[in-house]
Amino acid sequence: MKLQNPEAQTDCSELALMREYLDFNDATVLELGCGTARTTRLIAETFPIKQLIAAEVDHIQLQKNLASEFPSTITFKDWGAQAIDLPDNSVDIVLMFKSLHHVPNRYLKSALAEVARVLKSGGKAWILEPVYAGEFNEVIRLFHDEKQVREAAFQAIQEAVKEGLLESVTQIFCNTETRFADFAEFEQRIIKVTHTQHRLSDELYQTVKQKFATHMSAEGVKFANPIRVDLLRKR
Repeated sequence: MKLQNPEAQTDCSELALMREYLDFNDATVLELGCGTARTTRLIAETFPIKQLIAAEVDHIQLQKNLASEFPSTITFKDWGAQAIDLPDNSVDIVLMFKSLHHVPNRYLKSALAEVARVLKSGGKAWILEPVYAGEFNEVIRLFHDEKQVREAAFQAIQEAVKEGLLESVTQIFCNTETRFADFAEFEQRIIKVTHTQHRLSDELYQTVKQKFATHMSAEGVKFANPIRVDLLRKR
């Protein structure tokens, strides 16, 4: 599994990709690192799932999710990926959207072992990770450089496949789109996330703001974000 040139990738829709590669019909789904649960809601409202268990270790965001209205098929939990409180062979699909690289390095191997444990035989894991490239990444890395953690996450997937813990079905590279109306929205959604404390000096804050401004248009900012999806399966 080798990273391809992200500049050569076509645009894609995450929901369209999942519709093509995953069978959600009456499925029990586990999402690890659901964040604001935006994608969680889309999945529950789009596909005929049986149950969606959404785990999030950021307690501030988790409480916000619990206080909001979501489809009844969604259940929120406070588990980390390395300690999933579910029985063996109980889940049809595991989803991780840009969350594996947030798992501490010391837990990456056990997290993927847990994914394999809870998956049913033939069950699939959809692990979507950002590729370390692109204009959005150039802005983010000014104050939060994820090069090492993203590489560690990719290496952990490779090792899990090599060791036979999970088998690789396919690997997909494409670009997804992220939009911001202005810098205020970027600051709220990216800089002020509760799962990571970003402490920017006044000078760095202005540098980030100026870099962001170079991408502004009358319609706001649109970034094409290169992603990699590893579709894995339990034997």
